[in-house]
Amino acid sequence: MSTPEGLDREYARHLRTYLDHLLIERGRARNTVSSYERDLIRYGEFLAGAGLTVTSVQRQDVERLLTQVREPATKPKAPPLSPASVARLLASIRGFHRFLEDERVRNDDPTVGLKPPKAGQRLPKTLTIEHVQQLLEAPDPETPAGMRDRALLELLYSTGARVSEVIDLDVDAMQDVREQSVVRLLGKGNKQRIVPVGTYAQSAIDAYLVRARPVLMERGSGTPALFVNSRGRRLTRQSAYGIIKVSAERCGLANVFDISPHTLRHSFATHLLNGGADVRVVQELLGHASVTTTQIYTHITQDALREVFMTSHPRATNSHLLRTK
Repeated sequence: MSTPEGLDREYARHLRTYLDHLLIERGRARNTVSSYERDLIRYGEFLAGAGLTVTSVQRQDVERLLTQVREPATKPKAPPLSPASVARLLASIRGFHRFLEDERVRNDDPTVGLKPPKAGQRLPKTLTIEHVQQLLEAPDPETPAGMRDRALLELLYSTGARVSEVIDLDVDAMQDVREQSVVRLLGKGNKQRIVPVGTYAQSAIDAYLVRARPVLMERGSGTPALFVNSRGRRLTRQSAYGIIKVSAERCGLANVFDISPHTLRHSFATHLLNGGADVRVVQELLGHASVTTTQIYTHITQDALREVFMTSHPRATNSHLLRTK
């Protein structure tokens, strides 16, 4: 890691050591470590701007940062953080200071006792089944890029996978899809899970592998990646996000929803639960460590449950009683 502009050199050295510790000794996923890095660069910039160091910062200084990041931004590129983002920032800072204390950089932890702001429960954004179908059919099926995009979208929705899990797949992973209609995904904490793949996704992937990927690979250098860009290189998360954005624009959903790769994951979970799937099965499919994380999707289905109750239960409403007389 090079020293970012505005970051104290000593701070950058401690940060680099900490990130290596997370990656190598703690075995944290690269995406997780990248999140810590972004938060701690922000923390380092705050310390530098305030004339503080990791050895001089005190609890009230950290509290001041947590207050600042929730206030309306003075810079266009620095919008206020949500309570959930503030909580994550504090968790990153707390972990860093615990490490510094263990390494005897300082003999105390200024974050002890600090509590993050309470985050209101935010329900995930989901698409209806009709909207998902529009999105999946948006890519042009006659072009190599369009066939790739269709296969990518179908696989994301069919499996509920995180976008990083899908773009990390190699071509040889498709053997399980062909033989057993499942795919092996490597999730957070390097935990592997096996997820079924529907026939629509299988057909889209087969078409992509036969007709599109060889064309895209003409300029490539033999990467094993399943999904590749026009230069024959593995797709990035940013590229996958762009594909979804363009597809949403093509089918007219961009003005209605702020669609991201995670929107398909949320929709996958919600549609399964609406269809009667057990929450623990959905937990396993999503790769959630705790069923509590999965249960947030059950709140989305409450409207559907309420509608069934109001129209079916004999004592739900007076009007229902009148209709039965």
